[in-house]
Amino acid sequence: MGNEQTEDEISLFERDMKEFWIQFKISYGTEQINQTLALRDSCKETIEALSEKWSKKLKEEDLMIDKIQEYKSEILQQSKYVAEKEEQLTEIKLKLSQEEEQQKNLIDSIQELKEELKKKMEIKSSKTEAAKEKVERVSETKTLFKERLGLEMRRIHDDQLQFIFRHIDHKDPDKPYMFTLSINEQGDYEVTSCTPPLDCVAELQLKLRETNNFSAFVANIRKAFTALSYKQSA
Repeated sequence: MGNEQTEDEISLFERDMKEFWIQFKISYGTEQINQTLALRDSCKETIEALSEKWSKKLKEEDLMIDKIQEYKSEILQQSKYVAEKEEQLTEIKLKLSQEEEQQKNLIDSIQELKEELKKKMEIKSSKTEAAKEKVERVSETKTLFKERLGLEMRRIHDDQLQFIFRHIDHKDPDKPYMFTLSINEQGDYEVTSCTPPLDCVAELQLKLRETNNFSAFVANIRKAFTALSYKQSA
């Protein structure tokens, strides 16, 4: 009987042990599952938070890329605008340089014209003075010619001098023989008319310009008129 009681106690103990282990396993497994589920939920929340964060960051980066592209486009447009303005500026500088060169050339040309005009004025003044001297020289010999050669001189239009010879034709002593003399733009003597005409006028005029011997010129003209008169009377 004592053995049976002992066996019952052992059986009871074994049963209690089995129940303990069963309860222990159940309790441990539930706790592990709960921990796993909690870890899963925590990971899920972390992943969702990270996903939202990175999604937001990616959107910001996309916006930033778009902005960068816009800035690049604006910079490209600005660079193109600046290049065009620089080209225009270069053209303007070139035109200004050409205009300055033209202005300089114009000033140089004006200066040359002034100097040339000054020289011409000096030459003209010199020739005018020389012409006055020649006219004065002719006037000074007027009395001498009139007394010795029967010559009369008159000042007519355009400051010309008319020379009238008489006492050439012995048949008609009062018959006039005349020629007109002027000073041309070059300051030289020039016979503008001769009555009656003489073939030797051009030759005598040239000799007068070469020698400037006015008295000899007038004397030679009178000789030519005298020879013509004898020829016509013969």
